[in-house]
Amino acid sequence: MDTKATVHVGQYSRGGQSRGLEPVEALDHDMCPKEKLVPGGILEPVTGRAFLFYTGSNKTSDFLVDGLVHWWNERKSNLSEVKRLVINVDNGPECSGHRSQFLLRMVEFADMTQLAVRIIYYPPYHSKYNAIERYWAGLEKSWNGYLLDTVNAVLNRSANFLWKGLRTTVTLLDALYEKGVRLCKRERTELEQRLQRSSELPWHDITIRPETV
Repeated sequence: MDTKATVHVGQYSRGGQSRGLEPVEALDHDMCPKEKLVPGGILEPVTGRAFLFYTGSNKTSDFLVDGLVHWWNERKSNLSEVKRLVINVDNGPECSGHRSQFLLRMVEFADMTQLAVRIIYYPPYHSKYNAIERYWAGLEKSWNGYLLDTVNAVLNRSANFLWKGLRTTVTLLDALYEKGVRLCKRERTELEQRLQRSSELPWHDITIRPETV
């Protein structure tokens, strides 16, 4: 699970090559873009299935976990035998092992789905080993020759991208995501009681077990 750099929506050159008979005319600067989309993604390493979610708001912990919830709602009927979910992430600010809002939302996700969730963080400067980074590179290469001048153009280009022969599932999240959402000291203390941190790597290996209903 990961997020990607913000996509500026407009008639901007992205340094790619087009397949048309005529070259695509594009602006060589993206000064003051009027629209933006923040991409988040989930890649299933075994099946190769990719799920993208976008927001026109901010890249936050809530955005990332909302995308995870949408992915589970989309896939749970095919993953009914799954009881434990292992999620590989980098140590980005919206999902780090220190980010209380992210960890709170992950606890809520575990309780909602009744899944045991293990969050594994790549060490600093090693996120390139995360398979989704190769997916991002392929997606960017696939759309760089086109004008991403509307939100629908971004969504359609994403949906047309094939990874391991499978089309990407794409959704647009319409919620507003506020930056700087934090828990108070008491809430953080209560949250820590739900987290099983590794004794050797407490910030890079966290297990959350659901509360039984």
